Amino acid sequence: MDIFSLFTLCGGLAFFLFGMRTMSASLEKTAGGRLELTLKRMTANPLRSLLLGAGITIAIQSSSALTVMLVGFVNSGIMALGQTVGVIMGANIGTTLTAWVLSLTGIDAQGNLALRLLQPESFSPVLALVGVLMIMLSKRPGRRDVGTALVGFAILMYGMQLMGEAVRPLADMPSFSRLLTAFENPLLGVLVGAAFTGVIQSSAASVGILQVLAATGTITYGMAIPIVMGQNIGTCVTALLSSIGVSRNARRVAVIHISFNVIGTAVCLLLLGLGEALFHPAAVQETVTPLGVAVVHSGFNIFTAVVLLPFTRQLEQLACLIIPDRPSEEGGVLLDDRLLLSPGFAVRQCRENVAVMADLARESVLTAMDMVLSCSREKGERVRACEDELDRLEDQLGAFLTKLSAREISPEESGQVSRLLHALNDLERMGDHALNIAEGAEQIAVRGLRFSDAARQELTTLSAALSEILSITMDAFAREDVVLARKVEPLEEVIDDLTGEIRDRHLRRLRTGECAIDLGVALSELLSNFERVSDHCSNLAAGLFQTGPEASGPHSYLQNIKTDSTEFQVAYEAYRRKYRLS
Repeated sequence: MDIFSLFTLCGGLAFFLFGMRTMSASLEKTAGGRLELTLKRMTANPLRSLLLGAGITIAIQSSSALTVMLVGFVNSGIMALGQTVGVIMGANIGTTLTAWVLSLTGIDAQGNLALRLLQPESFSPVLALVGVLMIMLSKRPGRRDVGTALVGFAILMYGMQLMGEAVRPLADMPSFSRLLTAFENPLLGVLVGAAFTGVIQSSAASVGILQVLAATGTITYGMAIPIVMGQNIGTCVTALLSSIGVSRNARRVAVIHISFNVIGTAVCLLLLGLGEALFHPAAVQETVTPLGVAVVHSGFNIFTAVVLLPFTRQLEQLACLIIPDRPSEEGGVLLDDRLLLSPGFAVRQCRENVAVMADLARESVLTAMDMVLSCSREKGERVRACEDELDRLEDQLGAFLTKLSAREISPEESGQVSRLLHALNDLERMGDHALNIAEGAEQIAVRGLRFSDAARQELTTLSAALSEILSITMDAFAREDVVLARKVEPLEEVIDDLTGEIRDRHLRRLRTGECAIDLGVALSELLSNFERVSDHCSNLAAGLFQTGPEASGPHSYLQNIKTDSTEFQVAYEAYRRKYRLS
């Protein structure tokens, strides 16, 4: 093996790792968050969690990526720690599929066309061509992602082929054979497997490289088994790194991951040692093939899962023992940045949190309006608490959505992110106006002022109209119901008319002395805030027309709906009659 073979080996390793990363990222993106959403909802039963974890890992071909997502889910409070145990076990099983596909390269297909077609080096060039055509010709992002995954697989297989050609001369090198004798020590094999996998952070990739070495005919089962165990421990490095700076509960996910593999390795090493001491099996000294490596990889993970699945509760307790609670520690963050690994799922989580903001904004405004005619200290404190929470949510969600918008997401998801960013501003501003109304009501109460009966009746009518527009807007926003959203603009116009009419009536009362001048200023400020709340409702409803089947953009919607003399005018007249001032 000369220097040029070493260059080829390095190049093959680079192609292999790049292809693995490209394929995994594209497959995960193709899932669009659907698998993660299923994961969140279907993890109550340990066995079902295991099967689900295996299925998702097979789909995205990365147990490390799934474990990192689990850290983010627990850190954000989306999943409980106990729900992740079975999923982690399943992820270890699902990642073994790659080794089975790579083992097909070791099939002796001389003279057999069917077997030759099964070899990845035979069909991967075709997949590469199909993938490139899908990337170049398809206009749908999902199909382009599938094409990228196919190209990634072809690059992976090309790297595998290059590494195989580079290490083939090692079989005839006595120095290499002497080096391999060191791996007859199982503990050394575990350490080497863990260290190498920890560096490249992919057990599937390191197992593939072991399969390349196995193809030289110099690796025995006795060497391969401990190395595979170590590779499963080494892949935990990714989860350990991702757990830096997260809540203690989220760090326990990484502890469960590494505990599962360490305990499994300890049990298997013990059984392996006892088996050799008692039975001296000849199979341990037999040369392992790429297919044999795949069998060992799957066998270890399946055996460990079967042994430890009944002890999921104990694994959770062990993690809590290693990382104990601290009473003073705060809870998880709103949305963990690790959720950005799955943009589709992240968008859904942002929608759920913005829906929480919408409920808070509605409660805040309704409470503040109630204070105008029935002021109390408790109501004022509640409005301020809602405003503080709205500010916190707006800051955290705004920062997260900005990061999300910079990721590679589909046009539909990009539209949703843009709409959510605009909605954040409208909802936060509603909280500001609610606080203004509450403070105005408190000033009126402190100064001992009281509106006339006529003014109180007018404010009651206006409050009812504002309450209805809030209800319609928030329901339409939560359900993304564009039909319901069309009812907002006519009612908003009625509220504008009402505020103008109430101002005119109040001015007349001021001239006749029916109302104090101080109340005139206070009422004007209250009406301005009422009107601004309805404007933000209009913005939220118009934002629904940025996406969906009736997508036309908010500005086009506002221009068009008022020219629709039938729908808009009918709704406007109905609301005008409903909220007519006496």
